[in-house]
Amino acid sequence: MPVKSKPIFRKVISPFYNTETACIVIIFLMLIILLFGITGIAVALETPRYSDYIWVPVIIVCLSFVVFAFELIRFIRHYINRN
Repeated sequence: MPVKSKPIFRKVISPFYNTETACIVIIFLMLIILLFGITGIAVALETPRYSDYIWVPVIIVCLSFVVFAFELIRFIRHYINRN
C-alpha cells in the first residue's frame, strides 16, 4: 500500500530588505549620501585647515558607493529573476 503524502505548496517569504521597494529606497539614500560625501571632499580641498580631515568624506563616499553597488546588483538580479 503506497504512502499518500500531501504536498505542501507555500509561497516563499522573502526578507523585507530584499523587496523592490526597499532596494529602491536604499539606492536613493546611498545616492544622497554619496553626493554629501563628494560635497565634503570639495569643501575639504577648498579649505586648508580641513585638508587633514579629508579622509572622513572619502570613507563616506567609498562605503556608500559599495552599498549602492551591491544593492543595485541585488535589484537587477531580482528584476531579472522576476521576469
